[in-house]
Amino acid sequence: MLAGELYNPAGNAELAADEAAAKAWMARYNATMDATNAERHALLVEQFKQVGKDVAIRPPFFIDYGYNISVGDGVFMNFNCVILDIMSVTIGDRTQIGPGVQILAADHPRDAATRRKMLEFGRPVSIGADVWIGGGAIILPGVTIGDGALIGAGAVVTRDVPDGVTVVGNPAKILPPKALPSS
Repeated sequence: MLAGELYNPAGNAELAADEAAAKAWMARYNATMDATNAERHALLVEQFKQVGKDVAIRPPFFIDYGYNISVGDGVFMNFNCVILDIMSVTIGDRTQIGPGVQILAADHPRDAATRRKMLEFGRPVSIGADVWIGGGAIILPGVTIGDGALIGAGAVVTRDVPDGVTVVGNPAKILPPKALPSS
């Protein structure tokens, strides 16, 4: 799974145990509506690969495993976000993520015969620093988003996004930069 190769998660005792642990962790985390950020931060450190300072992730929040997620300093995620982290998911410093965003590292074969075998694979997702992801956006497997990019609300990001650009739509496309008004 971690090598990005095809695998079948059904019947794998190690993955089943990891999934059960993540489910128990989510129940604890999602019960923290009245908790302080410090209390939530301690829970994130317990489950994630890496957690920076001043991270705020509002519950409810959903993961596959958690141990493949790294978030930098000052990351903010609003309510109801999902990270399917069967592979590495990295979120850079000061990135802000709106409600209902899905970050998906899990992927599936394109041909039906392979899917019938219940095989899947993953591709890592990397989100740079100072990125803003609008509510309801979906980041697909294997995507890299550059520093300072802006992802419009509801965008479906299917390809890499360069530094400092704005993408919107489904599939997400780069918006041309607006001309600055003359003084």
